[in-house]
Amino acid sequence: MSSEINIQFKVQPGGSLHGNIRVPGDKSISHRSIMLGSLAEGVTHVSGFLEGDDALATLKAFRAMGVQIDGPDDGKVVIHGVGMHGLKAPVGVLDVGNSGTSIRLMAGLLAGQGFDVEMVGDASLSKRPMRRVTEPLALMGAKIDTGEGGTPPLYVHGDSPLKGINYTLPMASAQVKSCVLLAGMYAEGDTSVTEPAPTRDHTERMLQGFGYEVKRDGSTATLTGGGSLKAADIDVPSDISSAAFFMVAATIAADSDVTLEHVGVNPTRTGVIDILRLMGAQIDLINEGEVGGEPVADIRIRSSKLKGIHIPEDLVPLAIDEFPALFIAAACADGKTVLTGAEELRVKESDRIQVMADGLIRMGINAEPTTDGIVIEGGQMAGAEVVSHGDHRIAMSFAVAALRTQGEMIINDCANVTTSFPNFVSLASDAGLKIELMD
Repeated sequence: MSSEINIQFKVQPGGSLHGNIRVPGDKSISHRSIMLGSLAEGVTHVSGFLEGDDALATLKAFRAMGVQIDGPDDGKVVIHGVGMHGLKAPVGVLDVGNSGTSIRLMAGLLAGQGFDVEMVGDASLSKRPMRRVTEPLALMGAKIDTGEGGTPPLYVHGDSPLKGINYTLPMASAQVKSCVLLAGMYAEGDTSVTEPAPTRDHTERMLQGFGYEVKRDGSTATLTGGGSLKAADIDVPSDISSAAFFMVAATIAADSDVTLEHVGVNPTRTGVIDILRLMGAQIDLINEGEVGGEPVADIRIRSSKLKGIHIPEDLVPLAIDEFPALFIAAACADGKTVLTGAEELRVKESDRIQVMADGLIRMGINAEPTTDGIVIEGGQMAGAEVVSHGDHRIAMSFAVAALRTQGEMIINDCANVTTSFPNFVSLASDAGLKIELMD
């Protein structure tokens, strides 16, 4: 979405949150359902699909490569798979907007196709590092050119025979792991990826769901090239990254009691729950079950008095997208919260460490960015005008901060909230946040 119009959130201070809330479908699973459903044999039915800009960018890209996809209609999508080798060269470039997941995972899939393709993105995506995927793909025999400095656009040259590799990730990244495994389906022999710390495993789970065997041995995932995918039905659970804003909101706002329904609680994604509990939050998982290989639960959160902690580094990859919201929790906690081992946050949709620190400082909070994290001293937040730099998670985090500020919050540059959470303002407003959308 163009950020030329300044979409603003204006949020009045105070309030408490109540009720049952169903946040939109999981972004990671929505992306992967389109990719694997398109390459499967047969028809895949998806429900709970996230109709946000990022997941829609993936859907449009596969349509542009000749896949018939019906919907989305109220979260329902029907994908008429074309098989592993049925994609066709798109007419023109594939524009994936703001979506890092689309460009990095599709780089792996497209490296195995018989045609050339160019992928581009918006101004924010065009600054994000791509060598982390192009380097392992080159080791497999792929030919991919990047823009200057290793950023998009990506030019993927088809008809390059791929061979399997054993790749050890230099840093924990689900996107890089997924990219290499997806390319591995088109490679000769075995492809294995070893990660230094656990990251989200939606790709491995969904490959299994589509009948493609993935062997797991400790921190290594391995698959053999040349297999096929069989259509499967997918019920996408609610996205824990979107639920995180309401978890923090209900924790910091007085007299709050909120239940978030049908949330994906994949153990590679629940760092936000573990970190909030360590800070003293009252969070209960109820109605636990499993849908399509993915664990789900309702999550009940009540107001709590938080204390500052040193965040354990082993939880960092399990909460990487939730830190902007967690920084607001830290600003409301007694004492100091210290985050280390999170340099990845500097190359997200924005430099999330710096942008959050800048905003918190404007709000009167002592926040010191470090190369790989931040130190936040809890205190009384003042209302302020802050800039989200087009980063959806920053915008939503500062919005929930208003529950504990002494004056109103004005957040600029919020258009990209539609990438992950199109109905954020209406859901938050219904639950008790005093938020308005201005442009």
